[in-house]
Amino acid sequence: MKKSVLTRYRVMAYVTAVMLLVLCTCMVFKYGFDTGEDITFAVSQAHGILYIIYLIFAFDLGSKAKWSFGKLLWVLLSGTIPFAAFFVERKVTRSVEPLVTGPVPAIAKA
Repeated sequence: MKKSVLTRYRVMAYVTAVMLLVLCTCMVFKYGFDTGEDITFAVSQAHGILYIIYLIFAFDLGSKAKWSFGKLLWVLLSGTIPFAAFFVERKVTRSVEPLVTGPVPAIAKA
């Protein structure tokens, strides 16, 4: 598996997790303090689009790493639980790194 598959999953896991925390903060302001309805709408739309991209990249990584359905489902759902994506990303990275093949050094090509 190429390193780029893991890298793009990791980037989207962090982006999705941060956007979910921002969305939760916006929701607190919207429903707790009755302010920020417009920003909450914009953040929710952005998070939704980014979460779809996260799903695509996580599914791609899971299919290449040959995960079980349960593990794949847990990774896909971690983008909907605040703070979970940070922990799941770290665990996934540790388990997938041995499967990653980096670029071949120039010395090995000769």
